[in-house]
This record gives sequence, structure tokens and C-alpha cells, in this order.
Amino acid sequence: MMETPNGTQEPQPTHNERTMSMDVTKNIGMLLLSIWLIVSGLVALVPAVYFNGLGAILGILAIAAGIFILIKK
Repeated sequence: MMETPNGTQEPQPTHNERTMSMDVTKNIGMLLLSIWLIVSGLVALVPAVYFNGLGAILGILAIAAGIFILIKK
């Protein structure tokens, strides 16, 4: 039980209730990695998505994701 500011007690949230409200920007490395995976998959499946410079953008995105994952941000 958790005590509220007014002195009453409330049940603690279950594990599922705590993990359901996930903050998307909490782990920027994983966010960048997921964007990289989505864009890479789209380019492989839909060649019309490809444009000049996309390789450089994906490379920069991959490096940034790797760095943020390594420093655990």
C-alpha cells in the first residue's frame, strides 16, 4: 500500500500498470535504432522510397543510435 498526501492508503500499481505508460523518448538510442530499422525495411521493400543521400542519412542515424545505446541514453 502507498500512502497519499492526505493520509489515506492506496494499493500499489501492478507491474503491468507501471510498464504500460512507457515514455518513448526515455531511451533515445533505441528510438533512433527503431527509426533506422523502419527506414531500412521500407527501402528494401519499396525501392521508390530511395533517394540520393539516403545511405548517408542511414549511416549517420546508425552511428548516432549506436553511440546513444553505448552511453545508455
